[in-house]
Amino acid sequence: MIGSRGGVVHGCRRYRTFLASALVLAVVQLLGAPLAAAQSIPTDETGFTAYVAEQMRKAAGEVAVAIKGPLTLSVGPVQANLDRIHSYCKANPASCRGEIDTYVKAAADTVRTKTLPPTREALRLVVRTAQYRDLAQQQVAPTRLVPARPLVSGLVVMPMLDLPRTIRGLNEKDSAALGLTTKEVYEVATANLRESLKALMQVAKPVGRGQIGQLTGDVYHPSRLVLLDSWAPLAQAQGGVLIVAAPATDAVLYIAEDSPVAIDALRTLAKNVLGRAPNKLTGLLLRWTPTGWQIVP
Repeated sequence: MIGSRGGVVHGCRRYRTFLASALVLAVVQLLGAPLAAAQSIPTDETGFTAYVAEQMRKAAGEVAVAIKGPLTLSVGPVQANLDRIHSYCKANPASCRGEIDTYVKAAADTVRTKTLPPTREALRLVVRTAQYRDLAQQQVAPTRLVPARPLVSGLVVMPMLDLPRTIRGLNEKDSAALGLTTKEVYEVATANLRESLKALMQVAKPVGRGQIGQLTGDVYHPSRLVLLDSWAPLAQAQGGVLIVAAPATDAVLYIAEDSPVAIDALRTLAKNVLGRAPNKLTGLLLRWTPTGWQIVP
């Protein structure tokens, strides 16, 4: 739910080349930062929580920050769960400090912007897991989030507010303030999303056999899955075959083959990205059809 919009990168790679590059990048990330800096951050849950709490206090200014339990903080009225960032740091100690800095700044921005009034222009849609939806609801309870809608089994579409430095979930108080029903929220958010994004064919190039296309660096790339019709030109350009993966909240990968080898290559790359991304989304592969996305078993 927290993220910033970055540049759009697109391209294709041969399976072996792309997978090798991804693995090399992971090794570089692990070895590139000074080991001493990584070791200064506690790895046990209690010590890690205390460390992040101290960084959060520095970033949050006058906002109260308290430790509620292992890997759980309260930042003003918001609960900050550190499970994901802790897991990431254990797996990627060399880049841990940078990810904590990013997380802390985003969380502080979320609290500071929580009181900003909602606007229709800020409505957007994001794709998240059902588990994420449930956790997000727990964090804002007793306030109710506007109900999510299913995309496929395990994935849902959630309305959000796109704020100057972050995005946050839309709750029922927000929709009431806007004078919108749930149906109208989705209509406005879908229209805003479509208008704010470049046409898919401007950022996604058709791929051929042995290639994997990618869209990375924008928190709304997976949201494009909501705009089913926008994928039709790409599918047509690829001979009617389009299978995608969205392993991170700012990344979509895609292929133009439905052979076991091609599907396995996409699944392997998606799993690799999912394993090292701090902003994980899903390992599912989805096949485009004119009537909806279908899970590839």
